[in-house]
Amino acid sequence: MFALLKQVSKRHVRVFETLRLKRSISEISILTRAARQSAVCGAERLANTASRDLKRRFSEKKPYNVPPSAEFVARVSGIATMGKLPFQDSAEGLDAAFVGVPIDTGTSNRPGARFGPRQIRAESAMLRAYNGGTRAAPYESLMVADIGDVNVNVYDLKDTCKRIREAYRKILATGCIPLTMGGDHTIAYPILQAVAEKHGPVGLIHVDAHADTSDVVLGEKIGHGTPFRRCVEEGLLDCKRVVQIGLRGTGYSPDAYQWSREQGFRVVQVEECWYKSLSPLMVEVRKQMGEGPVYLSFDIDALDPAFAPGTGTPEIAGLTPIQGLEIIRGCRGLNLIGCDLVEVSPPYDTTGNTALTAANLLFEMMCVLPKIKYY
Repeated sequence: MFALLKQVSKRHVRVFETLRLKRSISEISILTRAARQSAVCGAERLANTASRDLKRRFSEKKPYNVPPSAEFVARVSGIATMGKLPFQDSAEGLDAAFVGVPIDTGTSNRPGARFGPRQIRAESAMLRAYNGGTRAAPYESLMVADIGDVNVNVYDLKDTCKRIREAYRKILATGCIPLTMGGDHTIAYPILQAVAEKHGPVGLIHVDAHADTSDVVLGEKIGHGTPFRRCVEEGLLDCKRVVQIGLRGTGYSPDAYQWSREQGFRVVQVEECWYKSLSPLMVEVRKQMGEGPVYLSFDIDALDPAFAPGTGTPEIAGLTPIQGLEIIRGCRGLNLIGCDLVEVSPPYDTTGNTALTAANLLFEMMCVLPKIKYY
C-alpha cells in the first residue's frame, strides 16, 4: 500500500503517516483508493476524493453534516459559516443550529456587538470536528447547521425583541436546540420568552460579570442590563434553579446582587472563583438544576478582559478561559434546551482572539448537548 505514496507529494505522505498512526484501517483504505487516482490526476484530485469519501463514511450511518477538514480544504476558503458547517435557511431537520442575532441597540457602554456573529463565524474556521479534551464527537451525534441571522431592526429595540421571539418560536417548533451568537445580552429576554412557551419555566446557568437584573435604565425597561428581571416578572425562570457565576465590579448599591438572592438565585461572585478549579462548583450546579430543562447564557465579559477585551462593558479580575471551559463542560448531562454566547464586540479586539474564544466556547456548548457521542 505504502509503495503508492511515492506517486504523491511529500505533503500527502505526511497525511498518510498521520492516518496510519491515528485513524482506522477503513479510513486508510479510503485514502489508498484516492492515492491510485492521484497517480493520474494529481494531489488536488486526491484531496477532493479523500474528503468526499470520508464524508460518505459518516453518512453511511446517518446523513449528518460534517464540516470539511482543514487537512484537505483551506480554512481561508469558502463562505464563513459557523465551523464551516453547511448553511440552511431554517431549522427543519436539525437537532441543533447556530444562529446569529446581530444587535447592539441595547448596550449601555461600548457598541459593536452587532458585528459579533460575523466575526465569530470567521474565527470559527479554526475549529475541528472532535473535542480533544472530552472526546466528544458532535458531528457523529447531531444534525447541525448554520441557519444564518435573525433579521433584526437596528433602529427599534422593541421591534427587534419581537422579531427574535418569533424567529425562536419557529426554531423551537422543529425540535431544534438553538446555539446563539450575540449580539448584546438583551437577546436573552425574547429568546427565553420563546423557550418558556415550549418548555415552561426553565433553569438558568448565567455566566457574566453583571447580574443583568436592573429594573429601569435611563427610563427604559428593555436593554442588556435588564433581561433577567423581565424574565422573572413574566415567570420564564424556575428561580430555584438559577445560578449566576462570575459577578463582579463596582455597583450602584452596597449589595448589587440582593435582588437576585431574594428571588432564590444562587449568586457566585468572582471572588469565590479566584485561584481554583470550578469543577467542584459545577457538581453542585448540576444537582441544583436536576433533570428539568436548562438554558445556558454566557456573556463573554465573564472572562477577564486580558483574555477577552473585545466586549462592551469589561470588568477587571474576571474568570479565565480555563474556568469558562470548566463551567460549560460541567453542564454535561443536563437537559440543555438552548445556549447563547453574547457581547462580543470585535472593534475592541483587533487580534480577533475574543471572537476566537467565543467560537470555541460555542463549540464546547454543542459538545455537552443531550445525545452527544463520546469516544
